[in-house]
Amino acid sequence: MHYLAIDIGASSGRHIVGWQEDGAVKTEEVYRFPNGVTERDGHLVWDVDALLFHVKEGIDRALERFPDIESLSIDTWGVDYVLLRGDEEVRPCYAYRDSRTEAVIDAVHEKIPFEELYARTGCQFQPFNTIYQLSDDLQKGRLEGVTDFLMVPEYLMWKLAGVKAREYTNATTTGLVNAQTGEFDQEIVRRLGLPGNLFPALSQPGMAVGEYKGIKVVLCATHDTASAVEGILAVADIAPALPTRSFDLVGAPQLYISSGTWSLLGVKSPVPLTDENSRLANYSNEGGVGYIRYQKNIMGMWIVNRLRDELCPDQPFPEIVAEAEASTFDETVDANAPAFLAPESMKAAFDASLSVQPQSEGDYFRCAYRSLALSYRDAIRELETNTGKTYEKLYIVGGGAKNAFLNELTAEATGKQVVALPIEATALGNLKIQMEGVISC
Repeated sequence: MHYLAIDIGASSGRHIVGWQEDGAVKTEEVYRFPNGVTERDGHLVWDVDALLFHVKEGIDRALERFPDIESLSIDTWGVDYVLLRGDEEVRPCYAYRDSRTEAVIDAVHEKIPFEELYARTGCQFQPFNTIYQLSDDLQKGRLEGVTDFLMVPEYLMWKLAGVKAREYTNATTTGLVNAQTGEFDQEIVRRLGLPGNLFPALSQPGMAVGEYKGIKVVLCATHDTASAVEGILAVADIAPALPTRSFDLVGAPQLYISSGTWSLLGVKSPVPLTDENSRLANYSNEGGVGYIRYQKNIMGMWIVNRLRDELCPDQPFPEIVAEAEASTFDETVDANAPAFLAPESMKAAFDASLSVQPQSEGDYFRCAYRSLALSYRDAIRELETNTGKTYEKLYIVGGGAKNAFLNELTAEATGKQVVALPIEATALGNLKIQMEGVISC
């Protein structure tokens, strides 16, 4: 029996088929496609038509190779969504890196102070959180006549299966879900003046929402980091060929980093932590499959990728890493500073933040890698203070797990045993939920 995980990130998407064989899960990538924000009328937007085209194209490719696919599911980044009036999209679909929310953040906090928002939702402050995006939509009149808002993976699965479902893990990235109840916080909705009909009951991962070409469409943990954490948890059971078997996240939670465009650093928690220290450290409480992901957004490989695009777009990453290792540049930057979120020039953003100017491409990349490692160190110190626990290991998955130099810098900065898992953790988590069985809608 075969299952299809469609994992879409901010820079690329992939279709991965998985199946069980000899007590392990085997996987095969059958399709990969590019993704990225585009500029339209002065705003950064997603091309959801292109996403849907690639989703369908990849499914066709998967069926050519594996005609007996039992189910499929889609995960993407969080926060972003598509508005609908009935079955008609309200365009464009804005991207989280767009600056449109800057003018409404203060107005939102005047209605509900952020201290209260955090106490209710446990969601960290990010200027692009869905709560601010929807408030901008309300102010601009974009919510008039709107019947639904669907997070990006929910939208894509609706286009496949015809069912508008709202999945819990992705909803927790909106800043609108009550951390205690696990449902949309109707008091927040009311006080912000948002249409109440947009916030129905949430569905849990594992629910089947319809079919597409005879394939069951299932809700995985549709926030990609939620699926990635499930993938880490699954490694001990489904990937015995990996060189180490001490994946004790299953029993005694350890730290994780899902290292991609963003680095999501956190730990499993049985309960949300919405205390003042957590708020001040800007830690988020986001939904997992039966637990809370107590985690923090760190700028991640975005800064490295943007430097590469600008300085040496055709240079392979192994060469870039080798130059960074050979560099002796010592200065670092605050990797989480707003200046690095969406600058016109990442090189210029670095130059403006440094007192000594880099003299080579290797200097820039060494600075970026060291800055990321130090941001991991600082975040872990905050996490251990807030949880009252000390962690020995740090599991890293995603694209950053393949960077031995960054892993070495991270181990040196944090003092933790770094366990790099060069696996498609998000796809594995997506597949894991499908394989564990589904609940009919």
